[in-house]
Amino acid sequence: MKKLVFGAILVFIGTSSYSQYDPKALEILEAMSKKYRAYTSFEATLTSSLTNESEGVKEEFKGNIVVKGEKFRLSLEDQEIINNGTTVWTYLPSAKEVNIDNYDPDSDDINPIKIFDIYKKGFKYLYLTDRTEAGVLVEEVDLVPEKKDAQYFKIKMMIVKKDKSIQSWTMFDKSGNRYKYSITKFTANPKVDDALFTFDTKKHPDVEVIDLR
Repeated sequence: MKKLVFGAILVFIGTSSYSQYDPKALEILEAMSKKYRAYTSFEATLTSSLTNESEGVKEEFKGNIVVKGEKFRLSLEDQEIINNGTTVWTYLPSAKEVNIDNYDPDSDDINPIKIFDIYKKGFKYLYLTDRTEAGVLVEEVDLVPEKKDAQYFKIKMMIVKKDKSIQSWTMFDKSGNRYKYSITKFTANPKVDDALFTFDTKKHPDVEVIDLR
């Protein structure tokens, strides 16, 4: 999954302004987490945007994700990331290449199944305000990592006030990139075969396999 950033001045502002564990933010986050953890599986259509104002970058991508427990399959326009809970395949169709690696659930990397529980370890959190996004009333909560050398210096979550579902989340890193992920369609508890979470190299004989394990 692609990465994101903002700027050095904002890093200072962020770390000085959000040095707290806000009870209201925690209440919102725990209600959101409980909602998603109750699903046996789910599927979502995503819109992802990358902006970097200083570099004049503005790009948009569309994708789809299927999650079942600790397994997920994320399909983007230029790659697929497949995780069966122990192994991760990153498939690049245009390059006819697949990278295989071990999955480390304790890694600091942010993945789609961690976003619902990410606040539980290594983050401070602050409720900012209620606001309207895409015509929906949401609660705006910022997460700031406790580690100063973290990959992202802030994650902004927009959580629907009515049902505590995620409307969007935006991740900022220190290079000035801002990545926003918006959920445009959501299906709870679809029937999903476990085979979906494995990349079968035998079915892709023309794909170069790079095993990094």
